[in-house]
Amino acid sequence: MHWILIVICVIASMNFLLLIGMVFLEKRKPQTIISWLTVLTFLPVIGFLLYIIFGSGLSVRTRRMIKKKAISERDIIKNIDGIQNLNNAKLDGLTEKDRQVITYCYNYGAYPCPGSDVQIFNNGIEKLASLKEDLLKAKKSINIEYYIFAKDETGRQIMDILCQKAREGVDVRLIYDSIGSRKAPRRFFKKLTKAGGQVAEFFPPFMHIRLINLKLNYRNHRKIVVIDGKIGYTGGVNIRDDHMGLNKKLNPWRDTHIRIEGAGVYGLQNIFIDDWRYCKKDNTPPKVYLEKGYFPTPELKGDITVQVLSSGPDSQVQKIKEAFIKLIATAEKRIWIQTPYFVPDDSFLSALRIAIKSGVDVRVMVPYKPDKKSVYYVTISYLKEIVEMGGRVYLYQGFLHSKTMLIDDNKLSIGTCNMDNRSFGLNFEDTAIIYSSKLNATYQKTFLDDVNNSYEVNLVYFKRKRWLTKFLQAIFRLLAPLF
Repeated sequence: MHWILIVICVIASMNFLLLIGMVFLEKRKPQTIISWLTVLTFLPVIGFLLYIIFGSGLSVRTRRMIKKKAISERDIIKNIDGIQNLNNAKLDGLTEKDRQVITYCYNYGAYPCPGSDVQIFNNGIEKLASLKEDLLKAKKSINIEYYIFAKDETGRQIMDILCQKAREGVDVRLIYDSIGSRKAPRRFFKKLTKAGGQVAEFFPPFMHIRLINLKLNYRNHRKIVVIDGKIGYTGGVNIRDDHMGLNKKLNPWRDTHIRIEGAGVYGLQNIFIDDWRYCKKDNTPPKVYLEKGYFPTPELKGDITVQVLSSGPDSQVQKIKEAFIKLIATAEKRIWIQTPYFVPDDSFLSALRIAIKSGVDVRVMVPYKPDKKSVYYVTISYLKEIVEMGGRVYLYQGFLHSKTMLIDDNKLSIGTCNMDNRSFGLNFEDTAIIYSSKLNATYQKTFLDDVNNSYEVNLVYFKRKRWLTKFLQAIFRLLAPLF
């Protein structure tokens, strides 16, 4: 019994040190600390292992390296010929509230790029067809970054094109997330290297053993493609068959992706370059990217202003979440949200509550068919609060993977970021904030079409849940800050 007491004391001491580190070194939020305290108290041994694998923050060394390799988008763009004239000519029509959002995002590195054109895709098939066509037309460079790049029919189609373009002499660079793309063998990506392209694995595992990844809780969830510095893609659709609607269990699969043409591509290009510089420990001077044509002189492609904002665990500020809260605060008519996971923190939920009580039409749409049961339990719990506040909640008849927020008549956010704690604080994400009455109206129609394919739920729906479901909702909600 003596050795058992020693083990218990050692485990208790280590767990105490973990909590001290969370409070004083990592400066975690109180909700997160309470959640980990619960796990460490009731599951001391398992909880310690879970914290080492999932809970420990990015090391100081990693944070410093990411920041060291980052290039300011503003510093890049201010050196692009013609960008200032384009700004002066096209930012005049925006309202004061628009400018407040623009200023917020600008202060966190997102440059407002007017004169852009944006096309919205509402499913993976349309996006894939357009992407393949643009890739085949590439003349100088292809920068492609995906959370999931699978070795299936969809992945092979894109990989074949990338290899073809690399052999033609196009500068092809690919970043894939180590966790999201874990089922794709490395030899699949080596095909591109052999063809003359370059490949980088984001947060590779220890000793290249995929079962041992000390950063597996921090995922690069971005989906970015930039072609010749002129055409860009981002949104929810990964390079995988089920995102094309080929998963029978999650059909119909509804997603949203965008194609940007014009200066709005610069933000996506800058995010890719930052990630590439970190992955490859690249010290290329910023001016070289200008000389290589990664940021060509802007062409007037449309009348839309775009800002691309990024966020990640390398920053103490949850930039995309705060931008969403700022957008919510500006709303006067409507806030329509689509997300597969709805796990907001108190600040986000309070912003929605204020909007609802101020008479704003707040609607949240999530999938009826979940892909992650634990997160779905928490999502349903928070959706009940939205209904209690006076908002409207819809369950899409299928799997809804869109990450969109529609504000009033002229603002729209489409990107990779879900409305949950993981996307806000643990994942590397991006979103495009689009200022356009025309595109807003287009997506209003899309949202209403989705409403016709959804169930609207009321409080009776939540009250009829079985006691076991309600119990699981309470448990998983307590652990929500860890998801």
